Amino acid sequence: MSENRLPHEKGFHISWDQIHRDSRALAWRLDGKGPDNGDWRAVVAITRGGMAPAMIVSRELDIRTVDTISVMSYHAGGGAANERREAKVLKSPDSELMGDGTGVLIIDDLVDSGKTLELVRKLYPNAHFATVYAKPEGEPMVDTFITGVSQDTWIFFPWDMALQYVEPYRGA
Repeated sequence: MSENRLPHEKGFHISWDQIHRDSRALAWRLDGKGPDNGDWRAVVAITRGGMAPAMIVSRELDIRTVDTISVMSYHAGGGAANERREAKVLKSPDSELMGDGTGVLIIDDLVDSGKTLELVRKLYPNAHFATVYAKPEGEPMVDTFITGVSQDTWIFFPWDMALQYVEPYRGA
């Protein structure tokens, strides 16, 4: 591997099929683990990345109550840890639904530094936090995840990608 590659060039590319399979695996891991005889009251997606996994989890577990929380912690287009803003809530889920979070699954695509989940966990301390992918710095903030990746890996999600030619790793 080239020593002068940019951090985002250590990429993990996720296809639509892969995010679907991994989100279903997350649902299976969460099945029967809710506090109400194994059931969950609701799913809350952390927008925007958590929306596709939350939809799949809610479908697989037949959870009809779905809401969102919008948290912003990155500059547009992502950014290195030293370029991130302080996380803030832009849109909250229904307060009657949420309470302290008991029986609610909060779903995101990825936990990276853990700052987003840390903020949401303060608001809903009894919710269950689940992500499809997790990096080591953020793992303490998540209760359930499917795949761990290294902190220096950049995950390319299908909703961020377009199909195009890519040079071979060792050159043309």
